[in-house]
Amino acid sequence: MKKVLVAAFFASLLAILVSPGLHSTPQSPVSAAHRAASPREVTPLDSGWLFIREDVQGAEKTDFDTSKWQAITLPHTYDAADGDAGDHFYRGPGWYRRIIAISALDPAKRTFIEFDGAALSTEVWLNGRSVGRHDGGFARFRFDLTPYLLAGKNVLAVRVDNSRNETIAPLTGDFAVYGGLYRRVRLISTRDVHFDMMDYGSSGIQLHTTGIDSNHAVVKATVRITNDSAKDVDAELVATIYNASYIAAATKTVPVKVRAGATIAVDFEAGVSHPHLWNGVNDPYLYQVDFALAGSRKEKLDNIAVPFGIRTIQITPESGLLLNGKPYAVHGVAIHQAMRPGRGSAVDDADVKADYTMLREMGATGLRFAHYQHGPAEYDLADRMGFLVWTEVPMVGDAGDSDAFRANITQQMRELIRQNVNHPSVMVWGLGNETKDAPEVYKALAVNEKIAHEEDASRPTTYAACCGTADDPRTKYSDVIAYNQYLGWYRGEIGDWSQWLDEFHQQNGHKPMAISEYGSGASVSQQEDPVHRPAARGHWHPEQWQALVHEGAWRQISAKPYLWASFLWVGFDFPSTGRDEGDHKGRNDKGLITFDRAVKKDAYFWYQANWTEKPMVYITSRRYAVRSNEDVEVKVYSNQPAITLKPNGKSIGTLKVAGHIASWQVKLQKGQNRIEATAGPARDNVAWEYKPGSVPPGPPADNAPPPATPQQK
Repeated sequence: MKKVLVAAFFASLLAILVSPGLHSTPQSPVSAAHRAASPREVTPLDSGWLFIREDVQGAEKTDFDTSKWQAITLPHTYDAADGDAGDHFYRGPGWYRRIIAISALDPAKRTFIEFDGAALSTEVWLNGRSVGRHDGGFARFRFDLTPYLLAGKNVLAVRVDNSRNETIAPLTGDFAVYGGLYRRVRLISTRDVHFDMMDYGSSGIQLHTTGIDSNHAVVKATVRITNDSAKDVDAELVATIYNASYIAAATKTVPVKVRAGATIAVDFEAGVSHPHLWNGVNDPYLYQVDFALAGSRKEKLDNIAVPFGIRTIQITPESGLLLNGKPYAVHGVAIHQAMRPGRGSAVDDADVKADYTMLREMGATGLRFAHYQHGPAEYDLADRMGFLVWTEVPMVGDAGDSDAFRANITQQMRELIRQNVNHPSVMVWGLGNETKDAPEVYKALAVNEKIAHEEDASRPTTYAACCGTADDPRTKYSDVIAYNQYLGWYRGEIGDWSQWLDEFHQQNGHKPMAISEYGSGASVSQQEDPVHRPAARGHWHPEQWQALVHEGAWRQISAKPYLWASFLWVGFDFPSTGRDEGDHKGRNDKGLITFDRAVKKDAYFWYQANWTEKPMVYITSRRYAVRSNEDVEVKVYSNQPAITLKPNGKSIGTLKVAGHIASWQVKLQKGQNRIEATAGPARDNVAWEYKPGSVPPGPPADNAPPPATPQQK
């Protein structure tokens, strides 16, 4: 009977979709009230929490004394202050408690608690009873609270621990692992027949699009339905596809039978005529499928909306990445999850959007989500803004040589893919980053590769290797490969890029190749012009050297069409426990934007000149505001053909822009000088003081670099 019903669903849904195009059936827009109607009830759990940053015995008990605990709201990390503290970063347990009030229990409903992320290991109790444990700090996860709920007051206790654990990835990493409930938490109430809530934190809906051309596309879906009641249930599954204007294009109702206590997976294929393709930053067009369940008496049981895009991606060894059959330049930026000083990773969606807006204004077309699964808002924004995304599991440096560790990395890979497979922005699944050369690493990479292919055969896997040789055994597991390389910073010279790229491309042979990291440190408080190469791990990181590294690297990288992507390291400065370099202890300063997001460094505007079309002009070395030399170079970035320079209001001529740069030698007058550059409709100006006899900035006396740790790139 089940096969008959599923087959009927396939046939009927296919029939309604193959004939009318999604844009050719004029219907009324779906009303907001209709779209908002849902049998699901979502209750945010942001407020009302008490917290203590220590491990306390018995804190899960309902009568535990919390009078000395701190009142907090979510998102929250207990390392918010530690993030700027260098080597004082706290890694250990913390406890959270709050009351959940339930007026009455409905035997036909289930109540789940959903965490968007909590680091690194999370244990939950309700009314003193253990609900469950989740190991992994970056994926969404849920627990079913139904068996533990009482009518009236319920005591929820959560223990979070970000200690290093030999069985939980990551074991190491050049970044801070913030502890706590640093992403949102909510209650979700469903009927006892619902889309699967325990499917690795996913929606229970997995979509794929295949057979795509200008006339047709095939949508494949797996819909997981759970019956938590004690009786077999006859239900109706309703699938409705909407275009980007929320105009219904097709609707069909199909009967489904779900046995008591069972979860079934319904697979189907459906054709879409004349699909509007998701086309990166040029046209990030999204469809949406609404799935609804109704009981035999037409009562609503559950519904869920799944945005998706229709597009093809092919990665080739000679032509790079093809989006919808055409070469597409993925010039990208690697980023950690959004953070802020004093708040760490406990940020809100507005902070995430601000970060992405700055990267889009710079002209980036791709993002590498380092080195773990990012929050849900980041994937949603990437879809809507058109970024192509590399996302990866947190296998960095070490790997545990145990079945428990491999089970954990398997779980995290399944969570990553099931939760994000419907996002058109995701182009590759990352298996790891700069791992050690060891047998346990090979085992873990093999596990990751196997699980990724099981979960999603439509996307290739990749791996970020560090600066070794093309025959490194760690580069053999993934479908495509990428390299972290820091020429002109940790090793080599700025001019070495072209030769190095060609040699590795030739050695890689048939395997497509990308650059996963490149860059240089830069402290905006440190200025030197003309600049000399600094010690990478020293305390002097002049901003001008970072600009030169990126100028040289991009000129050579952009000339290699065989690269399927490149990702500069990194979008924003970020905390890194153990680092002691540049002008801030505990900080990785390779960002093109400062940790507080207040300053865009010179290199940011170099890429804006190369990657954008909106007229822009930018005078470099603007923060070197007090000059000891009368004769200075004025270097300007622009995407316009010519620039006119006016020191102190007098034009000294117009120069053609060569390679997005023009430069002049200018004689400063004593005191304040105003330098203005004009390029088409774009203008920029700086104020520099010429102060004869002043001491030029330079490396501090204690600039000897500290010993490097293995994970410091």
